[in-house]
Amino acid sequence: MAATRLIAMHLNKGKTLAQCLRDRTDYAQNPEKTEKGNLVTAYACDPMTVDEEFLLAKRQYQHITGRQQKSNVIAYQIRQSFKPGEITPEEANKVGYELAMRFTKGKHAFIVATHVDRAHIHNHIIFNSTTIDCKRKFKDFHLSGLTVQRCSDIICVEHGLSIIEEKPYRERVKRTEYPKKETFRDTICADIDAVMKQKPKDFEEFLQLLAQNGYEVKRGKNTALRGKGQTRFIRFRSLGAGYTEEELRAVLLGEKVHRSKFKSTQVHGKPKFNLLVDIDEKMQAKGIGYQRWATVYNLKQMAQTMIFIREHGIESLDDLQQKTDAASARFDELSDRLKASEKRLVEIAALKTHIINYSKTRDTYVEYRKSGYSKKFFEAHRAEITLHKEAKNAFDQLGMKKLPKVKDLNAEYAQVLAEKKATYAEYRAARSEMQEYQKARHNVEVFFEMQRNQEEQERREQQAQDR
Repeated sequence: MAATRLIAMHLNKGKTLAQCLRDRTDYAQNPEKTEKGNLVTAYACDPMTVDEEFLLAKRQYQHITGRQQKSNVIAYQIRQSFKPGEITPEEANKVGYELAMRFTKGKHAFIVATHVDRAHIHNHIIFNSTTIDCKRKFKDFHLSGLTVQRCSDIICVEHGLSIIEEKPYRERVKRTEYPKKETFRDTICADIDAVMKQKPKDFEEFLQLLAQNGYEVKRGKNTALRGKGQTRFIRFRSLGAGYTEEELRAVLLGEKVHRSKFKSTQVHGKPKFNLLVDIDEKMQAKGIGYQRWATVYNLKQMAQTMIFIREHGIESLDDLQQKTDAASARFDELSDRLKASEKRLVEIAALKTHIINYSKTRDTYVEYRKSGYSKKFFEAHRAEITLHKEAKNAFDQLGMKKLPKVKDLNAEYAQVLAEKKATYAEYRAARSEMQEYQKARHNVEVFFEMQRNQEEQERREQQAQDR
């Protein structure tokens, strides 16, 4: 499920066009929000120099057409927000890239930056108001926002995501309750719960695990933590009951039981079957009621596992292991194929960008060379010369003596993208199949282990009675 919005980005008062473009693109590519830039992709431009390339295209537009821009719109932004827990950051970036490509029809350069700093993953798609050939401008037509939303819905359906269903006005319910905003302390407590599940040996190992999760530990009279996005350290004693340093030390020594202050509200889709519950391990902190529930739960899951085994014609443990290995191998093969397709798409996009930049700035570089590499000329045309040098260096690294045609690259890009989409559908099915086989193998192994433990316990009880 994705909500979208099309926003015209205007020239700010008191700032130049270059400053405005740099501010907008820098915010979108914020390393703290895009996993150090790993969630930023681009089309017909380089994310590092996108503001200069947008500015260069606008200058070329004035030079080619002789027209001056009347409005103060410098670029357009599409915000695409996804339902929490429904999509990964990598897939969200791919969906945003497809949306930008379809909406602009490949005629405008754009960047896609996926932000993960909020509870909901969202994309910032910024595309230049000037076309790549520098001959036209994007026209914000009537109901363009609705067009973006429908295009986004189509792509979400293709990726197996849900979409927003419109309700009649009489069936709509006004929202009166809003989710509680998560604070830094809530985040720290949740991470402490996750670390405590790993059962560290002592408080020192506990702090090391928190440090591995990105926390900075400040030692002293009152131990404190500082996580991602925090400006100040937060002491353990200010986290509330159950999370003070003394209470956590007592839990690690076995004197207390750690209880999370959060109640699980996450809703999962109903799988075909789940993993069996280890009753003996859980009974250490549970009562007889939990044992009764876990026994019934395990019987139900094992029954569903047996149905799965019969439906797939599995007759032995070796047969189950072979089919599990085959499903895993199939998943790995499709995963490698997807990665290869994505790598090639990135290479084609980068090569197209360099070819276009090289073509646009060739005349300027020739004049620069004729001027005897004048510093004055370089300062006046820094952006064009820099792009030309980057393109030439890229061609030299690839060892290209003859540049391919952009038309051929577009055809190859479309072909690889179509193959990737077809592979992705197989990938999702293979992943689901692999997970089902792994669950079945795990349940069978746990079942036999529990049966052996029960037989051993009965044998010991019989020996005790005989004595």
